[in-house]
Order: sequence, then C-alpha cells, then structure tokens
Amino acid sequence: MSIPFSAPVRFAIVGCGTIAPTHAEAIRTLEAQGANVALVAVCDTVIDRAATLAQTFGVAKVYTNEANLFADPDIDAVCLCTPSGLHMEAAIAAMNAGKHVLSEKPMDVSVAVCDGAIAVSEATGKMLSVVSQHRFDPATISAKAAIDAGLLGKIVLANAAVPWFRTQSYYDSGDWRGTWAMDGGGATINQGVHTVDVLLYLAGDVQTVSAFYTVGAAHERIEVEDVLTASLRFGSGAIGTLYATTAAYPGFPTRIEIFGTEGTAIIEGDALKVLHTKSGGAQTGEVAASHAQLVAQGGTAAARAEAVWGDSHRAQIMGFAQAIRTGTKPAIDGFEGRRPLRLIDAMYRSARAGFAVNL
Repeated sequence: MSIPFSAPVRFAIVGCGTIAPTHAEAIRTLEAQGANVALVAVCDTVIDRAATLAQTFGVAKVYTNEANLFADPDIDAVCLCTPSGLHMEAAIAAMNAGKHVLSEKPMDVSVAVCDGAIAVSEATGKMLSVVSQHRFDPATISAKAAIDAGLLGKIVLANAAVPWFRTQSYYDSGDWRGTWAMDGGGATINQGVHTVDVLLYLAGDVQTVSAFYTVGAAHERIEVEDVLTASLRFGSGAIGTLYATTAAYPGFPTRIEIFGTEGTAIIEGDALKVLHTKSGGAQTGEVAASHAQLVAQGGTAAARAEAVWGDSHRAQIMGFAQAIRTGTKPAIDGFEGRRPLRLIDAMYRSARAGFAVNL
C-alpha cells in the first residue's frame, strides 16, 4: 500500500556507525527543503552510538533491538547501515514486519542471501533498494546520457580502478572488518562495489571474468584481499580491466574509462574529466554540467559539474520515498543491487580457482 501524499514517509536508521550520519543528514535536509519525509527512530546494539546519533539529529526514539524497532507501527522504512554480512538478514526481518528497506552497499556478502531477500520483497510487496548513490552523480548522469544517445558509438574497452589506501588501524577498528563472513571480502566488495556498479551501469553486464588477488599485501590480521586485478569480457563484446586495492599509499581517486568507436568518457573521482565525441569534440571538467542537460534531470546533483558530498544520497533517498509513496519500483531495486555483487563474487571465485568464470 502506498503512503498518502499528505503523510510523511517515516524513516528509521539501523546501525549508527560511520555511514549513518550521512543518511540522517540526507533525510533531515530533505525534510528542511519541504520533502515529506521524517527521521523518527534510530537503532544500534551499542546504546551510546544510537543515543549520540539521536541527539545530533533530534530523534526521539532510540532502540537497541532491531526486532522491537521493526515492530514499531510509526515506522514506514528503514535504512540499513549495519555490517555488510548482516544487511539482508535484517532486510528480510524488516520486510516481513511490514517495512520498506534501503540497504547500504554492498547488498550483502552472499548472492544467494540477496536472492532470498528479493523473493521476500516480491512476496510482501515491500520495497527493497540498495544504495548506489554514484549513479546519481552528475558525472555518471552525463556519461550515461552520452552512451544511451549513441555519442560514444560502439563501446570497445571499459576499465575501472580503485587505488585507495586504508591504514592497519582501519581494519583493527572493528572485528568484522577484513573478514569473509561479515565484510564479504576486502578492497573489491567494500571499497570497490560502487565503482563496479557504475562500470556495469555504463558498459553493461560482464560475461566472463578472470581475476587474481592477494591477501595481506600491505595489512596484517585480515582474511580478505587488499589487492585484486581482473580481466573482463562484457556481454556486448567489449573487453576491459578492473583493479581494486586498499594498499595504494596515500590513496588516489577512483577512475572509470569508457572507450567507444566514436567517443570516450572518463570519470575520475566524482568528476567527468573527459567526454570526447566525434560530434562534440573534446570537453573536460566543468563541461559535465552541460551534458547533464541531456537528461534534463535538474535538481541538486544533476545541475552541477561535480558531486557535492551528500547530494547523491539525498537524490536516492528522495526517489526511494517517492517510490514508496506511489507504489512504483525504486531506481535501484534488489535486482540492481545484486548486480555488482554477482560480478564481485565471480571475481573471487575466479581468483580462488585459478581460471576464468562465466556469468
């Protein structure tokens, strides 16, 4: 059942760690801008974390038990900001309790668990969406519009790079970090998942992958990879590469390169660095703003050349609330959220087995 336009979509945040304030700030800003949304509750097993988030954002209800929060009739939707390996377990419980769910990335650590959550969403009629905020960045909007308009011609090569750095203290900050069970992997699934998502969004699905990874190249006491490289063959016939690491000191921006027979698009960080087409010539940097007009999105992120932190989360949360309100499919549903995880899982299987994996 959709929510009347006169009533706010009432959100709760489950998991009050690092990313939770971004969700809280996004909801609060949208409410201040006149959107009919509200943050009404927070939940964390550590009461001090929950209380601090609630105090910072003026939230009255504080829970330490997810089941109690899910039973609250004054909550319409939950944002899951818990460790990756707990996402879909909580999502299933929330949907069965009548709540819509927006999960942080990655969707989970298991494709099979994601499939189970998608089935529950379909059975209950509750929305299941996964944060893929970089699809809402102006750079991604511009590149996608150019590709869909045929301005790049046939895509022949698509590369992605995540040359990040994380300290040892990062991995030591939580006993779930750097584990297969809760983190699902290392640099690729945790730091690289958004880049993988945008690469697939722009270049299409991968048909075959061959990968290698190294565990503990620059870190101690981790089970997972901190360096991975992969060769990709896309369903379109294009080929490409991907690497992800948390060992590239001091850390550098992510980069996606889409090369076509009639043009090239390069995204570095959150900026469209190059959009060069036969029809439009070479354009860089700030020109991304003009290309955003191709899709006439308007609004906060789409009207600027570069993303401003929080804009893209706000755009996705606003779209999610509108989908709840109207009973329509969210822009990134469970199937779209599963998409990068499916490829990352194939990369891991390829690296372990030592041969290419067909998807």
